[in-house]
Amino acid sequence: MAPNSPRLILCLLLAFAITISPKASASDPDILSDFIIPQNCTSVDGSCFTFTGMRGLFYHFPKTFTVTKVSMAEFPALNGQSVSYAVLQYPAGNINPPHTHPRAAELLFLVSGTLEVGFVDTKNVLYTQTLKIGDIFVFPKGLVHFQYNRNHQEPALAISAFGSASAGTSSVPVSVFATGIDDEILAKAFKTDIGTIKKLKAGITKP
Repeated sequence: MAPNSPRLILCLLLAFAITISPKASASDPDILSDFIIPQNCTSVDGSCFTFTGMRGLFYHFPKTFTVTKVSMAEFPALNGQSVSYAVLQYPAGNINPPHTHPRAAELLFLVSGTLEVGFVDTKNVLYTQTLKIGDIFVFPKGLVHFQYNRNHQEPALAISAFGSASAGTSSVPVSVFATGIDDEILAKAFKTDIGTIKKLKAGITKP
């Protein structure tokens, strides 16, 4: 086979792709057992695999947007299972600000109310949809997305599933304006003045 033949080049590219593919796919590691026993379980029974932290959640609706997470941090039995959960409560007119989940896609199921949702892809194309009760929407892994209850009279409630036991959340406003990035850098990046940046920073606090 000639050193520069198309077939040789194709083989080399294929070998390279196979070599780097495990590093390129960020996901939860596989485990070598049925499950990992949570450290807080003194004896292994059904209680080890039960999460009770959402009892009473639906009896009192919050006044601000609230996320109740069920990730590995809250429910250790999820360790190694590549799944997690969240209940999202949106009072009338409230928003879940633009954010990302670096380690998982999100599958959102609307239980009550209506929601305007959307995400932006790596070509800066915005995809939006207004969801009604029973609709499901997927937010691709790592992409900036949001949800907005545009109805100013009625609340909305959704349940989200994630393809990771620890999906992670990075808030765009907090990451940009509440982490100590220099005012001059932000002013240049947003093509504005330092005074405007200071006003934006003053209105944003870390969660």
